[in-house]
Amino acid sequence: MSAHGSVSQSRRKMKQKKVPTRRGRPVKQEAAQDKQERILDAAEEYFSEHGFDGVSIRDVARAAAVDTALLHYYFDTKRGLFDAVFRRRAEILNRMRIESINTYARQMGDKVTVEGAVEAFTGPVFDLAAQGDARWKHYFALLAQVNNTPAWGGKTMAKYFDPVIQRLIEVVRIALPEASPEDLYWSYHFLSGALTLTLSQTGRIDRLSNGICRSSDFRAVHERMAPFIAAGFLAVCRKQDAKPAGAKR
Repeated sequence: MSAHGSVSQSRRKMKQKKVPTRRGRPVKQEAAQDKQERILDAAEEYFSEHGFDGVSIRDVARAAAVDTALLHYYFDTKRGLFDAVFRRRAEILNRMRIESINTYARQMGDKVTVEGAVEAFTGPVFDLAAQGDARWKHYFALLAQVNNTPAWGGKTMAKYFDPVIQRLIEVVRIALPEASPEDLYWSYHFLSGALTLTLSQTGRIDRLSNGICRSSDFRAVHERMAPFIAAGFLAVCRKQDAKPAGAKR
């Protein structure tokens, strides 16, 4: 074989063996992010079905197909994992609701109505629920659990949701300037109960109505929730108008 042929053959072998240069750090970061999302999805489903106390780190690690040490590395404790699960979608949901309420208030000015404000607050929730995404279904079920957990649920809800709730009440107050803070907050409390019960999709209304209503029919809920809740706000916050002067409330 000639020297030229030998060199050409060597070059061909080098090309065959040559591995394209890759940037290792971004690939590792992407892989780590994928693992974290997989862990959060698994934890979200488990927490929504079994509650905080009914789930172990080992359960989540097994469902996510990772080692338990990785969960401790990313989230430290089970409570850290739970908080990460709860925060992930709370941030998305709150951003959507604040934008919806602010847009409505900006467009309507001093002509806002209670029903319009409630619709702006609940609409994004029902839009997400109606998509049929199992992950949001798990999150809303978890949300309902937390909202009804006496020991620490109230603090958790306050931490992540109070700002958007206060913004809703600010806008409702434009429509009901004479309403007392007490009546406004009680009215929101009843809204919160109706909303979280609906989002938990217990199937209770399915059985009660013999299938006429379905707890998963969020389009039907969307049509009815705002007018129903608005009527409650108006009945509670304006009831003093119907009382004789000097009557006790």
